Parts: sequence; structure tokens; C-alpha cells
Amino acid sequence: MPMILNEEQTMLKDSAKDFCTNSAPIAQLRKLRDDDNEDGFDRDTWNSMVELGWAAIPWGEDHGGLAFGYKGLGVVTEETGRTLAASPLYASVWVGGTIVDIGGTDAQKADLLPQVAAGSLLLALALEEGHRHAPYNLATSAEASGDGYTLNGKKTFVLDGHVADKLIVAARTSGAAGDRDGISLFLVDRGQDGVTVTRTKMADSRNAANIDLSGVSVGADALIGAVDSGADVLDPALDIARIGIAAEMLGSLQECFERTVEYLKERKQFGVPIGSFQALKHRAANMFCEIELSKSCVLESLTALDEGRDAEEVAKLASLTKAKVGETFNLVSREGIQMHGGIGMTDEFDIGFFIKRAAVTEQTFGDVNYHRNRYGELEGY
Repeated sequence: MPMILNEEQTMLKDSAKDFCTNSAPIAQLRKLRDDDNEDGFDRDTWNSMVELGWAAIPWGEDHGGLAFGYKGLGVVTEETGRTLAASPLYASVWVGGTIVDIGGTDAQKADLLPQVAAGSLLLALALEEGHRHAPYNLATSAEASGDGYTLNGKKTFVLDGHVADKLIVAARTSGAAGDRDGISLFLVDRGQDGVTVTRTKMADSRNAANIDLSGVSVGADALIGAVDSGADVLDPALDIARIGIAAEMLGSLQECFERTVEYLKERKQFGVPIGSFQALKHRAANMFCEIELSKSCVLESLTALDEGRDAEEVAKLASLTKAKVGETFNLVSREGIQMHGGIGMTDEFDIGFFIKRAAVTEQTFGDVNYHRNRYGELEGY
């Protein structure tokens, strides 16, 4: 498969750009924040995204999907990143839907995926338990009880956790914290007894939550994948999720760069545009080169997913991409603030939203240092 967009993917990208620009601009995110919207996203806008088929893009038609692949979902997500559009697309489709698609039983897929595709079911992954990404460092327990399990523990940084209808909880059924073996995945209704959800307001206005599980009972049919082998589902699903968030970050950093360049052309100092100053030209050129490298990383990763390459190669590409795009987003967002000068630090200009989004997305499923180290380990160092 060539590492370029075909005609249909290009049309999808163009339509997504038009929709996000007109129906989900940064002004909408600003209003959701200022109004302290209880959902953190606009339900009507989400329904419009669903009507466009975005929630059904990646999986097969037999489960209500469009079978358009992750490259198709990637170009849509890139455009949502440009306007920092608030929606459950990432948590519910890229993360939750992918876990069900990879590890779910036939019955679970037939039940859940069509609902996700129709936008009537929102999913969220309850994984993290500390301040840094550590997918195996789990203390949440799931003890066999009768015909099911009883879950106890605490989760942090659960994206869209306060609006999800169902949570996918990673818990330990055996072993010790840090062990890859002994992890199991369970479907839990957000509103059931013993589940306490506390919304956390992130710096970038992205939805997240802390979740307490106290004596939560689930049946055996709530298990996704095999007992003690949840990592076999979690690992490839997290790699897909990392590529997905990198696609969103790519859209955000490109928009940040383009806004900065436009400002360099408009802002005058000593009677000339500041973009004519050689030092700023060099810094802008450096950003441009890093952005082009980031584009290639994201596109290659999305291509690898659609080609069904082996898990180890996808894992390497996921870590390489997350690290590179995270590094570039960090650079571009900070340069954007600096080149805007003092006004860039005010809430009046939208440029500040990008540096906040960069800070949160870098921590999502592993920061630059995590993925540099992981890439080295995958390469045998």
C-alpha cells in the first residue's frame, strides 16, 4: 500500500476539514470551557460527526462499520486536531472500540461495535493508576466471585470517563504490580453500584475523570479476552491509540505553525513584518522540517495498521511516531507562544490553547521519554 492518501481518503480529509472549520471551531471549545459544560463536548456536534460516519470508519461492515481503515480515521482525527474539536471520537472509537474489536468475543462485537458506530454507546478505558503512563503497573484487583468477579481499585486520567456509558477496566487477576501477565480487561457500566466517577478539568479542556471501584460485581461475560492475558489485547490496542493521538497532535501542531507564520507576516516592528527577520526565518524553517518528518511518521504508522503488519513493527512505529510528534508539538507550540510575544500568553489569542493541548496529549499513553526508551527496548538495546 503506497504511503499516500488515495482519492477517497483525500475527499474524506477535505470534508472533515470543512466540517471542523465550520461546525467545531476553537470558538466552540472556548464556549464549552467558559460555560462549564457538564459533558465537555457538544452533543449535537457529536451527532453530526456520527451522521458523517466517523464513528464507524475503522471496523468491518459486519459490525456496523464502514471498513475504511485507520488511515481514513487518521485523516479525520488530524482535522479535529486542527480545531481542537471536543468529542468522544478518540476515547470511544480509537481506544474503546479498538479494544473490543481486537479482544472482544463475537457476541461482544456484535452487541457493542454497532452501538459505538451509531454514537449511542460511549466507551472509556480505565487504565492509568499513577502520574505517568505505566500500563502494567496495576494494583486494581479483580477477584473471582461466584460466576463473575469483584473489582476494587482506583483509576486516574480516564479520558471521557465521566460521560462514558461503559468503562473498560484493566485489573489484576494474578501476579504483582509491574507484571505483564495477570492483567484482565472487564466491561463495567459507569452507573452501576460501587463505581464513583469524579470529573477532572484538564488544562486543555479535554475530558478526563478519576474512578473509584469498590466491590463492583461483574459477570463472566464482562471479560474481554482471556483471564490473565489482557495485555495481549491491551498492547496492540494501545499502539493503535498512540498512533491515533499522534494523528490528532499532527493536526494541532500544523494549525499552530500556520497561525504563527501568519502572525509573523502581519506583526510589524521597525516598520517591517517580523517574519522578515533572519533569526525568525531560521526558527520557522526548523519547525517546517520537523513537521514534515512528523507527517511521514504518522502516515507510515497509519499505513502499517491498514496493511496488517506484524505487531512488533507496529509497536516500533507507534513509539517512534508518538515520540517524534510529541517532540515536534512541544517545539511548535512553544515557538508559537514566543513568536506571538506577550499577547500569546493571554486568553485573547487562540494560540495558547495549543500549548495546553500539547502538554496533555504528550502524557496520553506515554510521553517522549517513555517512547524513546520503549523504542530502544524493542530494538534490543
